[in-house]
Amino acid sequence: MTPLPLWTAVDAGAATDGTPIGHWSATGVSIDTRTLQPGDLFVALEGPRFDGHDFVNDALKRGAAAAMVSQVPVGLETAPLLVVDDTFAGLNQLASYARLRSRARVIGITGSVGKTGTKEALKLGLDPQGRTHASASSHNNHWGVPLSLARMPADADFGVFELGMNHAGEIEPLSRLVKPDVAIITTIAAVHIENFDGVEGIADAKAEIFAGMAPPSAAVLNRDNPHFPRLQAHAQTQGISRIWSFGEHSSADARLLDCSLHPTASAVNAVIRGEPIQYSLAAPGKHWVMNSLAVLLAVKATGADVTTAARTLSRISPLKGRGARTRIRLDRAGGGAFLLIDESYNASPVSVAASLTVLAQADVGDAGRHIAVLGDMLELGEHAEPLHLGLKLPLMGAAIDLVFACGPNMRALYDTLPEQMRGGWAETSSELAPMVAGSVQAGDAVMVKGSLGSRMGLVVDTLANLDSSSGVPAEPPRRVVNGD
Repeated sequence: MTPLPLWTAVDAGAATDGTPIGHWSATGVSIDTRTLQPGDLFVALEGPRFDGHDFVNDALKRGAAAAMVSQVPVGLETAPLLVVDDTFAGLNQLASYARLRSRARVIGITGSVGKTGTKEALKLGLDPQGRTHASASSHNNHWGVPLSLARMPADADFGVFELGMNHAGEIEPLSRLVKPDVAIITTIAAVHIENFDGVEGIADAKAEIFAGMAPPSAAVLNRDNPHFPRLQAHAQTQGISRIWSFGEHSSADARLLDCSLHPTASAVNAVIRGEPIQYSLAAPGKHWVMNSLAVLLAVKATGADVTTAARTLSRISPLKGRGARTRIRLDRAGGGAFLLIDESYNASPVSVAASLTVLAQADVGDAGRHIAVLGDMLELGEHAEPLHLGLKLPLMGAAIDLVFACGPNMRALYDTLPEQMRGGWAETSSELAPMVAGSVQAGDAVMVKGSLGSRMGLVVDTLANLDSSSGVPAEPPRRVVNGD
């Protein structure tokens, strides 16, 4: 079946006040020729290290329906184009028009951790109840959010968007673009704290998600977080009357009664706005349990069915870089396999502690060990050393057998660990990777985690390449060219 047009030349021209060249229609929107699909409208963004106009010819050769440009490339004067004054502004205008023409119930998600997993769980829960559009990957910044909105079909029933930041003032314009009907703030923690005077400032920045909302919208907040009253006050100031909360607190609207945590799953017993519910999660860890409460409360706020959504959570699986699990079969004397838990996408004190709890629950063989491979947590500023040293307690509490680490901040932690826990330290992940690969044994459970800038994906790829069952090297981390 031929996909329905997402944008016609006429509609896109009207949305951007641009000039279409040719008669074309697009079924998608792209800002990267490497991931472009035939039929996409390619937006030639300009950045400090690239100019998307240099890729327009390549985009058209790859099957782009047209390209949005601010200057017509030489030799492409008669190609299908949309000429605008500024392509970044044009992308935002497409996004604004997509939101204006949509009748979808829109959910915006922010928080210090858990945004992407919560977004994926919401998409899974709403998909059976209507056409659901969600941000791809972690497209949550100044270009990712408008791109995700510009991709939303006009007939979508639900829209789920992730909004991120590392400085104050970044979420407000995104919220005014998305205009959420429901906003989730997963939690507030010391993430990106180098850019703030304290965690209170982070809470204020996350509360900017309320700026684009209007009654009768709803806010879904973590009742167990110490900054709940601050977030609640921000929502009330914005005129939001439906302020619902989730957690273990006795006053929470989505209240966890109890849960059973297992190595690869969790069983949950909760009450959602007075309705008892039991469900299972195909993802381990109490952090998944808590975020699932936010998911179901947001589903309730949209008017969708909570029971249907809860049923789908038994199929959720952690994403690459965010808890994905792979069993790696070793091509060594004695053979055997070890479990690789990929948490390499990002790291903060709260997320590392949660991941260590999950690692501790992982099944190991008779001689297997629980091994943590940790890279520096970044954007912590003057708090970096004490926050890294603070990981010693969760490491010891989880009874981790062996720790490998890289980066100057992790060195401070590594040197405080008991000698028997020290597997090895290196300056960089590329130096650490062969050390870990040479030490891993059959029966081990290995968790790799660090901030994206620590490049811990290199360690994951090295361990994945030990797999004798496929012989296929792991895909290296992508470098975004047009829009990083």
